[in-house]
Amino acid sequence: MTDTTSQNRNAKRIVGTLSLVVLGLVILLNNLPQQSSLPWFVPWLPRLNATLNAICTVLLLLSWRMIRLHRIDWHKKLNLTAFGLSTVFLLSYVLFHSFGIETKFPESNPLRPFYLTILISHIVLAAVVLPMVLLSFYYALSAQIETHRRLTRWSMPIWLYVTSTGVLVYLMISPYYSF
Repeated sequence: MTDTTSQNRNAKRIVGTLSLVVLGLVILLNNLPQQSSLPWFVPWLPRLNATLNAICTVLLLLSWRMIRLHRIDWHKKLNLTAFGLSTVFLLSYVLFHSFGIETKFPESNPLRPFYLTILISHIVLAAVVLPMVLLSFYYALSAQIETHRRLTRWSMPIWLYVTSTGVLVYLMISPYYSF
């Protein structure tokens, strides 16, 4: 077995474990009771999350453009920045939901089926894309560029969909927050 094969196997184990931990944490958060009082900053977290998602969407589009122009240095910087901001988003998301806040889109709203379609696809693809993004970064940073390219053909559009629909979900649900 080559050194790279062993490293790839270890990376996949770490990525799989981390992805399952994050997924489990998110599932756990959806079952917490709502806190009776919220710290002052909590109502600002959804707006922060939407802003982070919007910035990541722009960064991913710029990164895609940079790789098309063979500006690998900028492609790498933009992706690392998007990854860092997505990490901040995830921490903020977990913090927000740790208070047990649940907001429902009104059943009487005629846009509810559209909202639920976007929300469900956003949630499912967010869970799917996490290990893909982590592995994409691993392959790029370990100079396995061809494997990186094959994987990012799928991970980049999905990541882009998740960040952009995150903004859309926020815009649709934000009028119904009751802080």
